[in-house]
Amino acid sequence: MSEYRHLLPVAGAAVARAAEMMRHRSPGPLTAKGERDFATQLDYEIEREVRAFLQAATPEIGFLGEEDGVHATGEMQWVLDPIDGTANFVRGIPLCAVSLGLLHGDDAVLGVIEAPFLGNRYVATRGNGATVDGKPIRVSDTSRLSDAVVAIGDYAVGSDAASKNRARLALTARLAEAAQRVRMTGTAALDLAWLAEGRVDAALTLSNHPWDMTGGAAIAREAGAVVIDRDGTNHCPRSSVTLGVTPRLAQEVVALVGAVSSSD
Repeated sequence: MSEYRHLLPVAGAAVARAAEMMRHRSPGPLTAKGERDFATQLDYEIEREVRAFLQAATPEIGFLGEEDGVHATGEMQWVLDPIDGTANFVRGIPLCAVSLGLLHGDDAVLGVIEAPFLGNRYVATRGNGATVDGKPIRVSDTSRLSDAVVAIGDYAVGSDAASKNRARLALTARLAEAAQRVRMTGTAALDLAWLAEGRVDAALTLSNHPWDMTGGAAIAREAGAVVIDRDGTNHCPRSSVTLGVTPRLAQEVVALVGAVSSSD
């Protein structure tokens, strides 16, 4: 299949611009987005630079960014997180990334994620597999949760954080009892990329924002991962949560998340 491959040079060039800005510019002033949540000036600058580049190169494709929202709609839509892991970036923690995905309807069909301070770029298009730095990648074959390294999403901040975190804390507690190890990296995009690469066996986030998930979902699926909602249905932009998991663990993970949800 080559339906989306012709868009990879454009996507790659857009992400390269963003990664270069991350490497060479300071975060700048912070803008509050809510209680304990913020964006940097560089978040906005990267988003506007990438949006302008993509709209000039592919005017027929819409655009959704984390910071400025929807700027154009269409059957296909670029979805950008200019700095995934902003809190890490501000503190000089290298676990942060540029995440660009492409939605065709509800389907994540292309992803490019670059971690500028780790030196890795993850790429996938529908039907063509996934790569890191040009080398094919595949999810692990881990089949037992007791052997699994599981990445979990950040705890909630802002409005209704205490209520949202009851389920997150309950999930953490259950995973601490059942999984080999639990990790919280602070970047959903890299969690899904590392799932694709087999570095982790599951990437579980009890929320769903398209800019966080679209690129990573495309990459993880092309590497053989299952990416689903809490009820086991296919993940899409309207899903309530994002569960990425190597296939042989999917049933156990869905049951565990369902138990947390029913007890919340």
